[in-house]
Order: sequence, then C-alpha cells, then structure tokens
Amino acid sequence: MSMADGPGTQAHVGEALLYLTDEQLRQGIEAMYFAYRAFTADPDRILQGLDYGRAHHRAVHFINIVPGTTVNNLLSILGVTKQSLNRVLRTLIEDGLVESRVGRADKRERHLFLTEAGKELEHRLSDAQRARMRAAYRQVGPEAVAGFRKVLEAMMDPEMRRHYSGLREVRG
Repeated sequence: MSMADGPGTQAHVGEALLYLTDEQLRQGIEAMYFAYRAFTADPDRILQGLDYGRAHHRAVHFINIVPGTTVNNLLSILGVTKQSLNRVLRTLIEDGLVESRVGRADKRERHLFLTEAGKELEHRLSDAQRARMRAAYRQVGPEAVAGFRKVLEAMMDPEMRRHYSGLREVRG
C-alpha cells in the first residue's frame, strides 16, 4: 500500500503495520542483522588492531558515558558474567585505558574511569559509529529517526529500558 492510494491512506498504512506478515518480520530481522554488522564494522577494525573485541568496546563506551560507574553497575548494564567483565577490565586497566578507584563511601566498591588514552580510544570508536548513524539519519529524515528509536525502545526488556533511561538521564 502506498501513500498515493488516496485520502486517509496514512491511517491504513499505520494500521497495516500492526499486522505484519512473517515474511515482513523476517525481512526486518535480517535488516537488523546487516545493520548491526555495518554499525560494528568500523569499530571492529580499530579494535582488531589492538587485540580487543566488542566487549572491550562496550565497557569503554559505558565507562565513558558514566564516569565513576561501579563494576557492579557495569555488570548490570552489560549483562555479562563477572568473570567475563573482570577479564575485559583487567586488560583495559593493564593497558592504561581504564583506572579503577576504591569507593569513598564503600571501600569494597571499585569505580571506573577512562584515562586520557581510554578517552581517545572511545572517541575514535564512537566517531566511526556517529558518522554512520548521522549519514543514515540524514538520509531517512526526522520522522524515521523518531520511529526507529521508538522501535528500538519497544524491543528492550524492562530492565534494559530502565538502564537505557537511566543513561539518558545521566547525560541530561
């Protein structure tokens, strides 16, 4: 159905989207896979040269977004095992990209901060992704961008949405 079908078709198009066929959903799933692959390709090339992977990227990203975040908070955001995160953090700390500080209120807590080198790496990684996102957003326009964000948010489980909302609040 196209928008040129006549008056009132906008409502019909919106209504038709509520009843997607399995084939249309499969195409959406495939588009997500390929978009994610493209979205991660540029940072993956940078990470590969450093012998890092996507887990390192995610850790650096969220430590940058919430400087001083605790290890437990990062575990919750990333949804990984403590062992897996510790392996990633150990490497980032040894390589001088992340600094771990003892908590002031609770000495058992470890607060994580990017070093200058960590901030530089995060900037290189996010610049590549921002450029791709900016180009795509410009191509499709503001209504599609808003719709895309709504779809992504609707796909999140409640716990993930809570973390996402919390991060948005931190940035103001």
